[in-house]
Amino acid sequence: MGLLDFLRRKPPLRDAASVGTFVDENAAFLMQKGIYEYSRARAGHYAKVMFREPEFHAAVEKARWRAYPLGLAIVAEAVAGVLHERLGGERGKVLQALSDQVLTVFDCYPTPGAISSDEWRDLRAELSRRLQLIGLHPPKRIMDIPEQWARAYFDLMPIHEKLRGRDFETIHNYLRVALCNIHDDFVKRLDGRALTDALGA
Repeated sequence: MGLLDFLRRKPPLRDAASVGTFVDENAAFLMQKGIYEYSRARAGHYAKVMFREPEFHAAVEKARWRAYPLGLAIVAEAVAGVLHERLGGERGKVLQALSDQVLTVFDCYPTPGAISSDEWRDLRAELSRRLQLIGLHPPKRIMDIPEQWARAYFDLMPIHEKLRGRDFETIHNYLRVALCNIHDDFVKRLDGRALTDALGA
């Protein structure tokens, strides 16, 4: 990637597929960045050594794939709030279109080697349930969305629980700040008129 590619503006989000890609990329980034940065911070000077250990690498991979559906649910809820605010229309119809797209994105991935096919299937079922729950309450403030997922995410960290100390609030705040940035990016790239037609809103 050249310098001009880096500086070029990201394309607008005009259809369901582009929204699905946005949710996918940001969910993966949100979960993976938190896992790697927290692990490095906890390991301190031994981080380089620890990340070369096959056992730790395997633990990170397992945590990353288990966290991915959480990331999809978190980012999807943030996106759903923007769509409701900007597009209006029938909220249930828009949420169903978004849910279908997120599950389509999930289904593009084969079962990761780090977890079993049964667990991957269970993670999909739980993701589907979580997506349906979005429509059962009014849209939340962006910074409040991670509240219900933060503990589950923290528990996935590939660091022994005795070494985590009182770091939960650190992870919780990371999710809040990062999700606010994702929200702002989505708002900037959203082509409301085109997406209204695409989602049937």
